[in-house]
Amino acid sequence: MKKFILVSIFFAFFSCNKVDLPKPNVIIIYADDLGYGDVSSYGLGTLQTPNIDKIANDGIRFTNGYASSATCSPSRYALMTGTYPWRNKNAKILTGANLIIDTTEMTLPKMFKSMGYQTGIVGKWHLGLGDGPVNHNEFISPGPNEVGFDHSFIMADTQDRVPTVYIENGFVVNLDTNDPIEINFKGNDYGLPSGLKNPELLSMMWHHGHNASIVNGVPRIGFQRGGKSAMWSDIDMADKFLDEAKKYVSTVKDEPFFLFYTLQQPHVPRTPHPRFEGSSGMGPRGDVIVEADWCIGEMYKYLEEEGLIDNTIIIISSDNGPVLNDGYYDEAVEKLGEHDPFGGLRGGKYSLFEAGTRVPFITYWKGKIKPQVSDELVTQIDFLESFSSLIGSDITSKDGIDLSDVFFRNKGKGRTEFVLEATSRTAFRQNNWVMIPPYKGSPFNESVNIEVGNSKKHLLFNLDKDMSQEYDLSDRYPEKLDDMIKRYEEITGDDLGEVKELILE
Repeated sequence: MKKFILVSIFFAFFSCNKVDLPKPNVIIIYADDLGYGDVSSYGLGTLQTPNIDKIANDGIRFTNGYASSATCSPSRYALMTGTYPWRNKNAKILTGANLIIDTTEMTLPKMFKSMGYQTGIVGKWHLGLGDGPVNHNEFISPGPNEVGFDHSFIMADTQDRVPTVYIENGFVVNLDTNDPIEINFKGNDYGLPSGLKNPELLSMMWHHGHNASIVNGVPRIGFQRGGKSAMWSDIDMADKFLDEAKKYVSTVKDEPFFLFYTLQQPHVPRTPHPRFEGSSGMGPRGDVIVEADWCIGEMYKYLEEEGLIDNTIIIISSDNGPVLNDGYYDEAVEKLGEHDPFGGLRGGKYSLFEAGTRVPFITYWKGKIKPQVSDELVTQIDFLESFSSLIGSDITSKDGIDLSDVFFRNKGKGRTEFVLEATSRTAFRQNNWVMIPPYKGSPFNESVNIEVGNSKKHLLFNLDKDMSQEYDLSDRYPEKLDDMIKRYEEITGDDLGEVKELILE
């Protein structure tokens, strides 16, 4: 009887005096082209990433974690919106494009803001800017700030494209108005030296596609005139983004915050700071991964020093799978040695095979998440819905599902199906089966030396028995193939109609 009275008093007290637990801070650390085998805690390569490993070994390391896409902009769109990128015809690799997220669309930072969070992005953006011709000498809008971020410090696209300047909250950093920026992706109207015509000016030789404006000895995509005082230093970029990420946290640490910390490594051009040159023995690609690992370790130490680590969720992942030669001669192939960035998977960046979208995927919450290796199927599309559920929001997304138990509570089941994308082509995973529809075009991207998944027939693989996708089972299991085609068409419906007309035979 006494026990019953005590329990009744306990519940009566908390019903009258509701205690709000502090909302967790959230940092998503998003690498660029980091492969499934590039993180040493996965045990699939020889490159060492001790700082990522520390977080992975004290958190949940997912073996079936996916980006939505095998390329950058679509994956970022899906992570931000919880929507399959193939539903948006503009969600493809962008070069000087306008914003592809509708400003009325629900996004991850908007959801956090609705729950009282401060929101910031530091690093690569690559989701487009403006809604028409962009004047980089004036306020640039819409951009990150118009889709939910209170603060943004970004590069517009990627390190291999112009403009080679940082943009903070819509304004180019350190711009001299007497030296305005002009951008042109169609031709060299400015009479500038170029990678194509002036190889003697290069510190890094282009392999394919990257032969226009030369900045810091590196040839880029597109032409830029002016803006000299605003030009970034490539070798200092990792340090700059790390410093800006710390600076942002320092201004909002007294409130719950969401930081999207988007690294440029190991995307080309790979320009490690001199203190990391030669650190991997694998050339610049390995060196910038070591540099990225160091940055992650420094961010972790900073959170510890500020007393924030106990209530900060950290997620580490990548926007797509790996590629070695992606436009520059930088010895990524020649110095690879025994390291396997692909982790035994077939394909890579741009590919519908597993290495295109299966990526390192780690969740960490000190003292809340128990160390675990999970084989549950999870995707970055699920972040919006899962965080919404975790912090008590009722906001949902079009294609994401609530995996908060799987991500943060060491329980529950992951997805059973997922439509992945690569350069406007799609494939379907259902449990341990993968179906790739027929697509025209070469099965091999010669420029980057990667199988892309094009075939004249449907392909069917059982990943449980054949993770490297060596054996096509479409002829052996026709009923399974038919079932998967039917379900795939139910999910994609008319959303893929226009795309299929362009790329299907």
